[in-house]
Amino acid sequence: MAEVGPAPARRLGLRDVPIWLCGTLLALLWGAPFLWMVSTSLKPAAQVMTPVIEWFPREITFENYAKVFRYPVLTWALNSVIQAVVATGLCVLFGAMAGYALARLPFPGRRALFALFLAVLMIPSEIAVVPLLLAFIKAGLASTYAALILPQIGNVLAVYIFRQYYLTFPKELEEAALVDGAGRFKIFFTIALPLARAPLIATTVILFTLNWNNFLWPLLVTFDESMKTMPVGMAAFAPVVGTHTQLEGYAVAMAAVTILCIPSITLFLLTQRHFIRGIALGGVKG
Repeated sequence: MAEVGPAPARRLGLRDVPIWLCGTLLALLWGAPFLWMVSTSLKPAAQVMTPVIEWFPREITFENYAKVFRYPVLTWALNSVIQAVVATGLCVLFGAMAGYALARLPFPGRRALFALFLAVLMIPSEIAVVPLLLAFIKAGLASTYAALILPQIGNVLAVYIFRQYYLTFPKELEEAALVDGAGRFKIFFTIALPLARAPLIATTVILFTLNWNNFLWPLLVTFDESMKTMPVGMAAFAPVVGTHTQLEGYAVAMAAVTILCIPSITLFLLTQRHFIRGIALGGVKG
């Protein structure tokens, strides 16, 4: 299947200038809070609150980061890595299988089933938090990796992206494999899944970011300090509940949030070309 390549370069016309200016303004507005966060994390406490806005620190210090690492950040990071990687991997696999089935297998009610999946997107996930929490507590799985991972492996967004991609999948490849005696599982794992590189990467980036930044569920289901994830652990640095002075608390909190952002931003920067292509391929056909 031909992938969507980069658009051919063309000169910027006069009517394109307002669009580029608006896009540049939106990018600056989006990037300003991030710049302020990183800048504040590198400031001494005395420079956090000043009469004049200072976008860049007059004096750079890494003391705020040192204070963050006095806590068990590495343990929180390990828990988050295990939770995010395993949950994302399983969710991508099951989402790809479900999307392939909804797009390529002719069974009764598949359109109604897909419509039901889309309806689930409109239901806030917080509605299921209390029943899930009670179920995991009664099952004795609270404060375990199973409790952190299992509720995250079913995501309708993954099913949607793969279903849209497989709607345009060439039938000739499947027919040739069927003639050679391959079954549906072999076709999926040897042909359909390897060729879905762009939506695979796009879905992985989205789900990893969601799982890495997940706060509410890990906060409720982990009762042991050793099972905290990064978002839950970093919440302790909020200046309103921390043990630092208020000004120092802001700087330390910004350092903690900066550390929390690094994995998601790094993953996106490394895969942004495939991410954009995967989103484009996922929306080419309804």
